[in-house]
Amino acid sequence: MAPRLLLLLLLFGVLAALIPGVTSAVGTTVWALPVGVAAAALGLWAYRLAIRRIEGREPLELSREGAARGLGWGTAAGLGVFTATIAVIAVFGGYRITGWGSFEAFLAVCGLMCAVAVAEELLFRGVLFRVVEEVSGTWGALAVSSVLFGGLHLVNPNATLWGALAIALEAGLMLGAAYVATRSLWLPIGLHLGWNTAQAGVFGTAVSGSEDAFAGLFAGETSGPTALSGGAFGPEGSVFAVLLCGAVTAYLLRVAHRRGHIVPRPARRA
Repeated sequence: MAPRLLLLLLLFGVLAALIPGVTSAVGTTVWALPVGVAAAALGLWAYRLAIRRIEGREPLELSREGAARGLGWGTAAGLGVFTATIAVIAVFGGYRITGWGSFEAFLAVCGLMCAVAVAEELLFRGVLFRVVEEVSGTWGALAVSSVLFGGLHLVNPNATLWGALAIALEAGLMLGAAYVATRSLWLPIGLHLGWNTAQAGVFGTAVSGSEDAFAGLFAGETSGPTALSGGAFGPEGSVFAVLLCGAVTAYLLRVAHRRGHIVPRPARRA
């Protein structure tokens, strides 16, 4: 298991770093959309090829059957959950729309987030979660993948320990639960894409501390206590984001339990 894990982590760790970077290099032009979609498609192709060559099996977690449904529902859910989050923050005075943004920038964000969602989900749910689950069960894999996913965001601008913890609790657990509920990567990819696109591409807020990198359909401004608005880290650092995503996580884990998708930790050999 160890050589396989190390090889897959190395391969998709590099891809997770390179794929979004290629899209970002295009800048906020409409070309970012096709470039981002192409980069995401390249990542999916590379994953399928790697699983076939390294693990000697078909990557059923990326089955084309049900892909459109999982991706579509996931994207819609991600858009909806973030919209609900920013609406609650706004009701309490932590967010307001200050003007119109740019449709061109919105398309650029869509392209970038396609690449980001695919690259990060292939690494954290497709490789890390799935392989760790084999040795520690579903709960262990949820814990490990969520902590590392939150820790990854400590390298972002304006990162804080609370921001990384919030990402681990809201996104790491929710996206992991989405994978467990469906045993498919399409739903977590869609959730990730929808959440990030709404956050940056629609409402124009900071994404995991990157406050100057994005523009959306609206120009938005957050203010007030960090616990409310998330501060410079963005709405993902708000307690409301943690609570709402926690509710979604609980629902998905109930679905996973009902479907018999929870894998127990293997018994230790004597």
